[in-house]
Formats: sequence, C-alpha cells, structure tokens
Amino acid sequence: MLRIILFLATNLAVVLVASVTLSLLGVGSYLERSGNGLNLGNLLVFCLVFGMVGSVISLLLSKWMAKRTMGVQIIDQPQNAGEQWLLSTVKELADKAGIGMPEVGIFGSAAPNAFATGWNRNNALVAVSTGLLQRMDKEQIKAVLGHEIGHVANGDMITLTLIQGVVNAFVMFFARIIGNFVDRAVFKNEDGPGIAFYVTTFIAEIVLGILASTIVAWFSRRREFRADQAGAELVSPAAMISALAALQQTYDQPSELNGELVAFGIGGEGKMSALFSTHPPLERRIQALREQYGR
Repeated sequence: MLRIILFLATNLAVVLVASVTLSLLGVGSYLERSGNGLNLGNLLVFCLVFGMVGSVISLLLSKWMAKRTMGVQIIDQPQNAGEQWLLSTVKELADKAGIGMPEVGIFGSAAPNAFATGWNRNNALVAVSTGLLQRMDKEQIKAVLGHEIGHVANGDMITLTLIQGVVNAFVMFFARIIGNFVDRAVFKNEDGPGIAFYVTTFIAEIVLGILASTIVAWFSRRREFRADQAGAELVSPAAMISALAALQQTYDQPSELNGELVAFGIGGEGKMSALFSTHPPLERRIQALREQYGR
C-alpha cells in the first residue's frame, strides 16, 4: 500500500512541477486544428519537460523513497561490533574514492544484495541486506561495498537519470507524432485530435517505451563492469571475484529490490531477456575481472 501511495504522490509532483515549468516558459498546447495538427516546437518542449522532470524528481527523492519502500534502517549510532565495522568500512572506502560519507543502512531480505542511491556523490545512501551480511565473509562484503561506492563515485545515478529523461522525452515525442499521423492520414480526421490520436499515442508509448528500455538497460550493464572494477581497485580483485562467485550460488533467493534500485544492486540478474537485464551475467563479470587483473 505504501508503494502505491508513494507512486501516486511522485507522479502528482511530476505533473505539478512540469505544469508550472511549462507555464513559466510560456509553452502552450502542442495540438492544433490547422496545419499538420501539431506544433512541433511546443511538443518538443512539452516532452522534454515532462521526461526530464519525472527523472529528476525520482532522483531527488531516491534516498527517501528507498528508505521507506525497502524498510532501510539507517545506522546512526552503531549498536554492535558488526554495525561499527560496516560504518568504518564504508568510511574507509568513501575516503579512498574521494566522495562524501554516505548514509549507511541495513534492510531485511534473505537475498544477499546491496544498493546505492542518492542525488549526488556527497549525499548518497549505501544499504546492504541482512542476507548479504549472513552469507558472505567480511572481505566479500567489503568488495560489495566497494562496488556500490564505485556507483556513487562514477556518478552513475545522475548519468542514468539524464539518459532515462532523454529517452522518456523522445518516446513521448515520437508517440504523439505517430498518433497524429494515424489520426489524420489513416482516419482522415482534420478537425482536431480524435480518439484514434489518443489510442494510437497510448499504444505507441508502450511499444516505444519497451524498445527504449533496451537502451537504458544497455548502459546499465556497462556501468556494472565499471563498478566491479571500482570494487576490485578499492578492495582487491580477488575479493571482488569471490563476492561475485558467492552471488552465483544464491539464485534460489529472489531479489526484493524494486524500481530503479534494481539497476544499482550488486546482483539484479533475473530471468528477463538479456536485452532488458540491468546486469550482465555474473560469469561474464567474473571473466572480465580475471582478464583485466590476470586472475
């Protein structure tokens, strides 16, 4: 229920912010009764604003949303030696990577996983699952933390947000062009947008959105190799390889990460088609590290 409320609240915020932005820019309706039926200038601005605003708001709220949807317990004051070690290790890795100290938290999940999120390098969150702490040794956990710190240091959250925003904008833009073409050329509607425009636009957004998601997934998979490299350099290649090998033996535990957090988890590999997967196969990631570091 909480996730539904947060989803609705986020989308309401997107509509409000985008509407105010368009009003300040003086952008009117992109639909016209004369000419070709579309004001392409207004349409492009409309799509860019809605596409980017949605992604930026999601980024700005990412830490807040992650804490609530995943039930992350932030470690403010360590309650035991394990929590103290976790804080000290993240501090060590963050200093080594040249970023500000992230918030550190633990979330309940049997699956060994971790994620990083946040709107900039110096205001991030790194969280690990209880399953990770129970099923990996300290050197493997440290490598996983190095991987997540690598995501933060590389600015992956911001880059992925920009890519997602641009992709969203172009999906909206071309879906409406397709809808307008079908409405006018196929259904011969010359008196403003008809039902065919809205139905075709809706269908086109779904189809183009699926195709566009392969672009985002491709970039996400490339980030994983860089984050693995960061883990290897911040800790050691042997530890990073060992951590990934340990993950290979936990496919019986489904990941509980959701939404954009999947892209920033250490595992994230599922049964989806390779084109839509946010993570490369673990065997490929291990092989890449072995080839790079001669292991």
